[in-house]
Amino acid sequence: MGDEGRDVGQVRSSAGQARPRAVLIAGPTASGKSALALDLARRFGGVVINADSMQVYRDLSIITARPSAEDMALAPHRLYGTVDAAENFSVGRWVAASTEEIGRAEADRALPILVGGTGLYFKALREGLSAIPQVPAEVRDRVRTEAEGVPAAELHARLTAIDPRTAAKLRPSDPQRIIRALEVMVATGRPLAAWQEDGREAGFLAGAEVAAVFLSVERSSLRHRIDARFVAMMEQGALDEVKRLAARGLDPALPAMRAHGVPGLIAFLRGEASLDEAIARGQKDTRAYAKRQETWFRHQMPDFAALEPAAAAKALAARL
Repeated sequence: MGDEGRDVGQVRSSAGQARPRAVLIAGPTASGKSALALDLARRFGGVVINADSMQVYRDLSIITARPSAEDMALAPHRLYGTVDAAENFSVGRWVAASTEEIGRAEADRALPILVGGTGLYFKALREGLSAIPQVPAEVRDRVRTEAEGVPAAELHARLTAIDPRTAAKLRPSDPQRIIRALEVMVATGRPLAAWQEDGREAGFLAGAEVAAVFLSVERSSLRHRIDARFVAMMEQGALDEVKRLAARGLDPALPAMRAHGVPGLIAFLRGEASLDEAIARGQKDTRAYAKRQETWFRHQMPDFAALEPAAAAKALAARL
């Protein structure tokens, strides 16, 4: 993503060397974000705040590569493992939670360091959220009941029939967002895309002095790191973790049930795939996600300086 040769000046704003209100560290999975955030937190008195949509789930510690208990003991970490896998943790809920944690950090005169690969989290925190009305519980329950067990492609076809505008923007393999769009359309009679294009509430960090980087890793190296990390997670007990999750019998459309590696390992546990096939699927899905992360940030958040990890560490330290 971008020019690897960018220097320290790339993460300076017009305010020059003023200490930023927050540090934002994004990047693809396995790029070293958590390690960088921990290093900065220890050196500069920071609080690490999770901005990864899967690491919020307490059921998924190993398979999401959540920071270890040992690492989290070295500096304050917030919003890791705080949500049950049975919940559908939304962007709006994360914004509310992260806003509260930023406020607490500032009250303690600590530096908020937000780290993760979920682009919509960063975008919402800075640009705000669309003013989408809350979906009544009875509508949400009805739509989800009707969607249970239905293939994602069929759900996408249903959405296309009533809301082609939003459906055209969603991948047919993404049931979570498809179901959300169905809920909004049924509840409001308006396409989700239309609500998203309406005015937004100001983001909590809108206009704030921040230092924002996207860790850019050479593609073949990143692929190797992703594959090796998945093998390491298996050695650390990822299969047992997924087995416990599968035993809960949760809706397969829930975000936690679709975390990279989970569907493949569940298929293995059901006898539908070999363990080697499950591992290969987890690696492939993660590599594809990393590619989408890079593309998304390049187009949606161009003000994040794209730097290789060592250069990013140097640039951020210079700002702090």
